[in-house]
Amino acid sequence: MGTVPNTFTDKEVNPLTSLDEWEDAVLQRYPTPESIATSKATDEYRNYDNPERDTVREFYRLNHTYQTYDFVQQKRAEFLSFNRKEMPVWEAFNFLNQLVDDSDPDTDLDQFQHLLQTAEAIRADGHPDWMVLTGLMHDMGKVLCLFGEAQWAVVGDTFPVGCPYSDKIVYPEYFKNNPDYNNPAYQTGTGIYKPNCGLRNVNLSWGHDEYVYQMMKDHLPESGLYMLRYHSFYAWHREGAYDYLLDDHDRDMLKWVKLFNPYDLYSKNPEPPDWTKLRPYYEDLVAKYLPGTLKF
Repeated sequence: MGTVPNTFTDKEVNPLTSLDEWEDAVLQRYPTPESIATSKATDEYRNYDNPERDTVREFYRLNHTYQTYDFVQQKRAEFLSFNRKEMPVWEAFNFLNQLVDDSDPDTDLDQFQHLLQTAEAIRADGHPDWMVLTGLMHDMGKVLCLFGEAQWAVVGDTFPVGCPYSDKIVYPEYFKNNPDYNNPAYQTGTGIYKPNCGLRNVNLSWGHDEYVYQMMKDHLPESGLYMLRYHSFYAWHREGAYDYLLDDHDRDMLKWVKLFNPYDLYSKNPEPPDWTKLRPYYEDLVAKYLPGTLKF
């Protein structure tokens, strides 16, 4: 069984200097359109001194070693009952702000302000208000770190478990350390899945995408839910892998995932949003779609 050791060192729990260091690595792999990066050129984003940081490799070594099929089932059972906290939406943003990232080279703003900038970039381009809300909520799942989860079980490129690993996944060589790698039931043919079964029937590696999707699944249209659930599934929406798992509905919804990602990655700006002016709009928007409290 692909279980995880009960104890990790602090370095194994937090191999990255920040959660956003994972996004840094994504941006180096996938430059995105200039139009959204209004404050500086895209090649100026995520500019660390050493682009081949060992911390990112170590992050993915741990992620690919311990994200087994059994691990994903364990985490789904552990967290998707949403029985840890219940908070008003705006209190939930304050809770998320405990993850302020002092090492991010692109911004010293708190998590809520980053989410607000993402939402504002979406709104500025005239997209529907449900997509603006999707931008506002998309990183809420990172609160998993505040519940004691390791970084590699919160962020990182997601990938299917229970079927063969694609070489389009970042650092695929590290899957050789994963117990599932030697399980013929998972690594033969289409694994445990039927061909073209649809992504809704596929388990992806555990992290903030699935968590926030499950939190929001009764409150947003399906296009927004695809954005939340699959925005870190780069092997699919950027590399074209795992076509054999898709159904026609997944292929139709892919355009929404592709539309969303640049707003997340390139909307950061050193100028904080003017919350005094924006507050009435966002209070009305949240009240339109979400209940008074959220369960975590």
